[in-house]
Amino acid sequence: MQNWPQRIKQSGRPRYLAIVDCIAQDMKDRVLLPGDQLPPQRQLADIIGVNFTTVSRGYTEAINRGLIASHVGRGTFVLPQKSLSSSDERRALANDLTMNAPPEPTDPELLERMRAGLSAVSDDLVHLLRYQDPVGGSVDKEAASIWLSMRGLVPNLERIAVTPGAHATMLAILTVLARPGDCVLCEEITYAGFKKICTQLGLKLVGLPMDADGVQPDALEAAIAEHHPRALYLNPTLHNPTTMIVPQDRRLEIAEVIRRHNLPLIEDDAYGFVLPDAPPPMATSAPEQTWYIGGLAKCIGAGLRLAFTVTPTARAAFALENGIRAASVMSSPVSMALATRWVLDGTADQIRRFIRSETKLRQEIAAELVTEAAFVAKPHAFNIWLRLPRGVTSASLMAAMSNHEIGITPESAFRMSAGEDRFVRICLGGRIPRETLPQTLSHLNNQIWQLSQ
Repeated sequence: MQNWPQRIKQSGRPRYLAIVDCIAQDMKDRVLLPGDQLPPQRQLADIIGVNFTTVSRGYTEAINRGLIASHVGRGTFVLPQKSLSSSDERRALANDLTMNAPPEPTDPELLERMRAGLSAVSDDLVHLLRYQDPVGGSVDKEAASIWLSMRGLVPNLERIAVTPGAHATMLAILTVLARPGDCVLCEEITYAGFKKICTQLGLKLVGLPMDADGVQPDALEAAIAEHHPRALYLNPTLHNPTTMIVPQDRRLEIAEVIRRHNLPLIEDDAYGFVLPDAPPPMATSAPEQTWYIGGLAKCIGAGLRLAFTVTPTARAAFALENGIRAASVMSSPVSMALATRWVLDGTADQIRRFIRSETKLRQEIAAELVTEAAFVAKPHAFNIWLRLPRGVTSASLMAAMSNHEIGITPESAFRMSAGEDRFVRICLGGRIPRETLPQTLSHLNNQIWQLSQ
């Protein structure tokens, strides 16, 4: 490691990534061997002349790439490696920070358990490369049923579909329910992806007024009478981007309205499995009206591209299957096999509990460090919904933070009506290490103060 300072200085890359590069190169050159112990973080910081946070961030990135493992009380050790190509490294670094992603697991034991599941699934790889049932076989639906039961949902298997991610599922459902020119209702502040889907399908999307408890029932009644919509879309639990949680009383009021008007509901429960005390899904109050989407992107991982979907009836499930066939042929059999294994052996629940714990810690960091602007957040949300102070625009804040690993999205991406941005969504998860989050949020806080002067 004596030549690391010079290599890091000449790298031209951020220092924490240069540390990872040094580890990877020394492993490739057999300077570091499997089982070798790396110096403690503070000691390495002194050796190579960087601060502790930089080393901590580098170690975290090396752990995420599977180069090393850290064990509390024992130290940090080099792991056995398969050769990494340059394309592997580029893929590891490719990441859209503006996506509201969950924190990524770093615990070596959990990561090893996840890899073991993937390895076991690969034993049946040839079979998994064939065409499969578009929305999952019986074993996949049974695993989905186990998972859905944690949200109080107990539908029969004929109403369950394992679909290729929440986004693709929304698109398929809308092709079943609506035709170009039809109207669909949603919250005034809504998931940006749903806006894009409706635009692509030529649907008229109308936003409904909201208060602190979500969509207002009277406004929903009025919009139904005026627009004759084909469906209502809601994201009632840890709403993206406001983090709002619609209380049970309001859910029951909305359920009563949609039942009376026979209006289909598309319930996006992306974050429901993360919240420890989430209200029951609206699908439990109006099952005959609700297309429930339990996406796995937020509670396990976005790369699976899977959702556990519940349709109002078995007939509706058949229509959804046809929609999936037309849009994407089938859900990925490899992803389905892995998700099924993780659900059945408890790995999925362990990942979910890690995400639940980690998001709470990150929200506590944000509450302590972001003091120059008011924001809305819930303890287990992946983001904060920050009100821009006078003199600060979304563009100026995004520009000031452009060289830092944090995703900022303006309110206009989510708002149905025109107007200036009053809020921005700031994501705290994804591949942002918790060790570097305080430094990033402190810089954000300073930039807000400077821009508001």
